[in-house]
Amino acid sequence: MDRILDAVMVSPHSEAVKRGMVRRVLESAPQPLDSAQCRAMYEVSTKLFLLGDSEFERDVGREVLEAFAQHHSQEFEQFFNMRFVLNLLHVGYGPLEKRSHQIFHYIQTGLRFVADSPSSLDLFHLLQIEVLRIVCERPGPKLCARVSKLLSLYPQCIPSGNLQTVFCQQLILSISHFQCKSDGDDEILKFLENVTKASGMLQGVWRNNVAAILPSLKELFIVISSPGEGGSVPSNALASVVQYVPLELMDAVVRNLTNDKNISDAQMLTAISRMVDWLSWPLTRNIDKWIIALMKGVAAVNKFRILIEVTLMKIEQVFSKLFYPVVREGAVSVLSYMLLSFQQSPEAFHLLLPQIPQLILSITREESDSGRDFLVQLAQLIHCLIFRFTGFPDIYEPVLGALKDLPVPSENRIKQLLGQNAWATQKSDLASYCHRVPAKNDTGKTGLVNLGNTCYMNSVIQALFMASDFRHRVLHLTQCDALSLMMKLQSLFAFLERSQRPTISPESFLTASCPPWFNPGAQQDCSEYLRYLLDRLHEEEKTNSNTIQNLRCLSIAGGIENSESTGRTLIQKMFGGKMVTRIRCLHCENISRREEVFTDLSLALPPPRTSLSGSFIIDPVQPVVEEIGPSSQIPTSKPQRQAPQSPSNDKKPLKQEELSVCVVPVETIGSMEQTMPYYSNECPLGNSMSAVTSDEQTHGTEACRSITDLINYFLSPEMLTGENKYHCQKCSTLRDAEKVVEVTEGPHYLILTLLRFSFDIGTMRRRKISDNVSIPLVLKLPVRVSSREQGCNSAGNLEPKPGGSAYESLTYDLCSVVVHSGVSSESGHYYCYAREYVGSGFEKHSKGSTGAPAAANQTAAESQWFLFNDTRVSYSSFESVTNVTTYFPKDTAYVMFYRKRPSHQTESESEFISASENLYREEPLPKHLSEAITKDNMMYLQEQERAARYRAASSSAMAASPVWLRRQRGDGGVGHRNQEIQSLHCP
Repeated sequence: MDRILDAVMVSPHSEAVKRGMVRRVLESAPQPLDSAQCRAMYEVSTKLFLLGDSEFERDVGREVLEAFAQHHSQEFEQFFNMRFVLNLLHVGYGPLEKRSHQIFHYIQTGLRFVADSPSSLDLFHLLQIEVLRIVCERPGPKLCARVSKLLSLYPQCIPSGNLQTVFCQQLILSISHFQCKSDGDDEILKFLENVTKASGMLQGVWRNNVAAILPSLKELFIVISSPGEGGSVPSNALASVVQYVPLELMDAVVRNLTNDKNISDAQMLTAISRMVDWLSWPLTRNIDKWIIALMKGVAAVNKFRILIEVTLMKIEQVFSKLFYPVVREGAVSVLSYMLLSFQQSPEAFHLLLPQIPQLILSITREESDSGRDFLVQLAQLIHCLIFRFTGFPDIYEPVLGALKDLPVPSENRIKQLLGQNAWATQKSDLASYCHRVPAKNDTGKTGLVNLGNTCYMNSVIQALFMASDFRHRVLHLTQCDALSLMMKLQSLFAFLERSQRPTISPESFLTASCPPWFNPGAQQDCSEYLRYLLDRLHEEEKTNSNTIQNLRCLSIAGGIENSESTGRTLIQKMFGGKMVTRIRCLHCENISRREEVFTDLSLALPPPRTSLSGSFIIDPVQPVVEEIGPSSQIPTSKPQRQAPQSPSNDKKPLKQEELSVCVVPVETIGSMEQTMPYYSNECPLGNSMSAVTSDEQTHGTEACRSITDLINYFLSPEMLTGENKYHCQKCSTLRDAEKVVEVTEGPHYLILTLLRFSFDIGTMRRRKISDNVSIPLVLKLPVRVSSREQGCNSAGNLEPKPGGSAYESLTYDLCSVVVHSGVSSESGHYYCYAREYVGSGFEKHSKGSTGAPAAANQTAAESQWFLFNDTRVSYSSFESVTNVTTYFPKDTAYVMFYRKRPSHQTESESEFISASENLYREEPLPKHLSEAITKDNMMYLQEQERAARYRAASSSAMAASPVWLRRQRGDGGVGHRNQEIQSLHCP
């Protein structure tokens, strides 16, 4: 019969004829045969089964083998013995290699007919050993899938006893080597299917032997936490293993790992990073749960550096998975945990901002219910983070524009999410761990590290640094060893100007300049800090007379000293102004006068429906002046002309014809028109707004006041009546009176502080007034002219300037704006808009100076605005400054720096202009500062070299993107591939 079968298969007949002949052979199987005939039939059928040239021949061999083995089982048991099976597994069969999947198919078929025979125990024991040996030889996914099928049909082949644990560990090692070497759809699907079958063998073992799970997971952790051999990375196919670990073991496993002193931080970092890579593995359950659990375990033992490293290194990779529906669910869980727990710095969130609009557009195009649900979840997450990290209008604008059609979560919901996901300890010193600062960008500016709610200080320092004249004087002070705070400020300015680092830490300056009543780590008022800092610097210089003399000489050399300013401190010269407060008794017409020195004007917001038509300045004829007290020499006094907080206290200006007053309005030059509210359909986000330059006065409305309105309100008369009557010394009793403030000397830098915080009796907290206030680029401030500047007539009275006014307008140019983002003074964030404004040569270059090219370069530099936000420094514009509150209602201008423009050319101003032009040249610093900066720059370059080597080593160990996610996001094949992957069934 064997010869007949052999002849049929080699005959030239058609397959149909051959199939008919084979049927006759199969029908003869029940007939009695001797041992030799049976063996011959087994050999022929085995040959066809294993070596057949076609599927038809292999099927014939299998059918004949099964038919004769069924009817001649004893003879088949003798043929299918241990030696024969061992030879197949060690040598193969003829040209067929020992690892051929056909051999395992053959063995699987043969076991059906000997499973119940007496010799099966020895055969199964042999197969247990051989299966373990095969797994130790690192088989590929196809062979592992065949072994998996064998074990699923015949569990007796699974290694027993302690060998089960070894088998699981070796199988994990084998899976770690799996790689898909093709990017064809069919091959990818087959690869995923084979991997699923291979990892399913672990499930079979763990289901019956729970004790093997923990040793297996230990081996898994060793694999993913160790450097790969030859730079190789463990396969993401290991992700398929995790789904079979019972979740009830998660807490114990994580606790053992995070408390194991033999596991280093580097190993834990590597392990978590590679587990994050597993998020690209499709359809595997619980990966996100294990990643989050392990990160929480690390947080529980206060190893925050590991979490920060993982988050900054992997956050963008996790985000990229959101583009693919097949892995989106697990990726968004891990992304949400990373972002909501990483609350000590906005760095991780900001890494994703450029990609968010693209993701929203991509998912919107999916037009699926799951996609729409995900967008709602994503919008909630983003709004939480914008709420947590306020004060970045330049980078939040496009993101909010992309989210405008999605629901906004309530503030309570936002606070709930931020509270329940934060790490147990959000210490301020965690900020020092966030070392991944980008290289110094093309702005050339240096950022400041936030040392734990120190944005109030950082914004003030950057505003002072960008006050070019002040910075120039500070940097070139010499022999100021006695001025400890000024020395630290000089050092800080020097590093900001010359350091090659993108950011520097102001820790030393914070320690020296922080007011003693400020609580470390708590948010503070930047205007309060600014006044304290200027007061300290002034008092320090004032109490060191020898140093003052040295500074005076240097200032004369700089070109800003004149006979009036002799003996004044640097703070007085730069920020000191003078004002006179006049109070006129309405009964006796007596006018009392008091002069004050100020470094900033605190401007109240007028009550609603307050009419502001201009500043009414008392200008009496032959007044009776009464000195109330001596002039203050401390420049940090805070003349706050508080506005009445209710309409009942509105001031009533005296009529001009009755009191001989002249109207001197504060003028605005070059303000920006306010745009329509954010999200308005008529004003799409991103439209550019044109500048409006006008010499006419700009008046604010109730909806939007302007800085000029606030100054006019500050300078307008105030009626002192009722409980607020004035005690007239001439009348010796309380009288109704009118009080008015006049500026008599404009400071070089005019600092304006808006009184945005009022005390709320109901909540017992300082409430923020978030009214929008427009900011002019240039304003003219009325200043009362002294007798020397006006001249006197023969009677000794003041002679008004031409036009009948005893006032002149000083022109001020906006230099910087400190913005508060938040809802109260105890919370929120500060950042600063500023420009490098010198303002020299405004008139000189306009008269056809030969230095026109230099003037053009200087003008371009002065028109460039920057946004200083702690470590982040970016280009900005005046348009952004004026519209920040329109787009972000919680972000309001708080402190402004204006620089006085020279009004006429005097000898001293000519020297001053020359000194100002030198600000664009890099002049030598004091030797000790120059050496310190040079040394630090060399250290920074060395750090960069080490970081580059580390990144190179890390990149070589990074897992490549899986082939099923490598296609472009717009590829139409991705959706089809995702559907096919989802059709796979996990065992």
